[in-house]
Amino acid sequence: MRGASQAKWVVAAVAVALAATACGSSSSDGASSGPANAQGTFSYQSSEPQNPLQPANAMEVGGGRVIKNLFKGLVDYDPSSGKLRNQVADKIETTDAQNYTVTLKSGWTFHDGTPVTAQSFVDAWNWSANVKNNQINSNWFSDIQGYDAVHPAKGDPTADTMSGLKVVDDTHFTIALTGPVSYFQYKLGYTAFAPLPKVFYTDPAKFGQSPIGNGPYKFVSWEHNKAITLAAYDNYAGADKPKNGGVVFKNYSQPEAAYKDLVSDNLDVLDQVDPSDLASYKNDLGDRAVDQPQGSIQALSFSLYQDSWKGQDKAKVRQGLSMAIDRDTITKTVLNGSRQPANTWVAPGAMGYKDNTCGEACTYNPEKAKQLIAEGGGVPGNKITVLYNSDGGHKEWVDAVCNSIRQATGVECVGDPKPDMKTARDLIKGKKVDGLMRTGWQQDYPLNANFLRDVYGTGADANDAGYSSPEFDKLASAADKATTVEQTADLYQQAEAQLAKDMPAIPLWYYKTTAGYSKNVQNVKYDSFGDPVFTQVEVKQK
Repeated sequence: MRGASQAKWVVAAVAVALAATACGSSSSDGASSGPANAQGTFSYQSSEPQNPLQPANAMEVGGGRVIKNLFKGLVDYDPSSGKLRNQVADKIETTDAQNYTVTLKSGWTFHDGTPVTAQSFVDAWNWSANVKNNQINSNWFSDIQGYDAVHPAKGDPTADTMSGLKVVDDTHFTIALTGPVSYFQYKLGYTAFAPLPKVFYTDPAKFGQSPIGNGPYKFVSWEHNKAITLAAYDNYAGADKPKNGGVVFKNYSQPEAAYKDLVSDNLDVLDQVDPSDLASYKNDLGDRAVDQPQGSIQALSFSLYQDSWKGQDKAKVRQGLSMAIDRDTITKTVLNGSRQPANTWVAPGAMGYKDNTCGEACTYNPEKAKQLIAEGGGVPGNKITVLYNSDGGHKEWVDAVCNSIRQATGVECVGDPKPDMKTARDLIKGKKVDGLMRTGWQQDYPLNANFLRDVYGTGADANDAGYSSPEFDKLASAADKATTVEQTADLYQQAEAQLAKDMPAIPLWYYKTTAGYSKNVQNVKYDSFGDPVFTQVEVKQK
């Protein structure tokens, strides 16, 4: 059966990324562990969500991590093994990777007590896919038959529902895709595919400010630009019942402030250590320091929708700028060895990762950099800016990248900081960037397709560069139609090779989870997505 073969690759693909999980944070199970308070809440370093809290409307971690805890879809990934596991789904069956029958488990309820049914999924997907509803992740439904009718490239929808979704009864529905997608079941773990309760449709905007989900935590409050508070949901039917009473997602405008709060036990779980504290955090935190692989990549994307970056010759300029960045020195010094220089657009650990697909364009070579920039007609105005969010600890490395480009090529380069993630993302999504922009990517599922089609496919929701290549799209489409996941991963490597020719974005380095936690909590572990396993965190009794 196809389902069995797919399960094998998920375990294999994520095994590398999860291998360090135990050693990265298992000390919480050692001498420092003690009695836990199952009703205790803990705080986590976060940022203001870009959009209202609707499942298909988050592409950044500020909103995404909250939504992951409020909602639960058909499947998710076991954080201890990376293996796909059923949640609301009892089983998902297919014989051709194009037509699926979904059977739901009974007993799941939303936080308002109403049942989670097949209609809860089908209605949610249809609403989220509809272009009128302006959901940032609507493209995730594009594999389903009838998507073009609810989300046409131009004009108004000609239908309100996708023809590929059919409700059979309360616990069964069917999905028909436009063609085979060998990895479709793994995409279903993304939050965009979560169900929605009936009350959502009475006022979606109001719902986004006080959402009602079906996940392990229920919404309590949202004090904008300060904190979002969630409480454990007692009637949660999933496999990952919370071992704590709730989470406070606490906003920080400066990561250095979050680190100081962590060291003083005023913050319990850290997202990432800021660059200025990387050299000392392991000494500061001791056994509570975390250092492990993560399925994420940092990149700089070009605003290809601007006239100044259009034209095939400009690909040489982009390649030259990539060659002007001394990744080795920056990761070793500014980032204190906490990142691994990237030479691909796919993070290690994802199935289909292939070393050095970027080739010489990701190798520091000042002379060749200057040559390519000259051959491509030069950088417009001989100056570039790099837009980034200053609440994420990016200033140091952006300055270092600009210094490297300036010294290697003579091109003027300056950072363009925005106060927070929301401000930066609004500009990026609005296609209002004139230059380069920070576009880090954290995997949604551990396959190279997620780093490629979902970021560089024409019209993809995460295609911040505005990149459009008929050749890339053709190769990606062929990869999607493969009959096995293994074939899909191999074919996507061909699509990735096209990125090396066009250079719509510069791969910089792969992330590692460099984090830690306070003395107030224990059993803190991080998954390959870089997220703490929120439900497993235990709050110590005082």
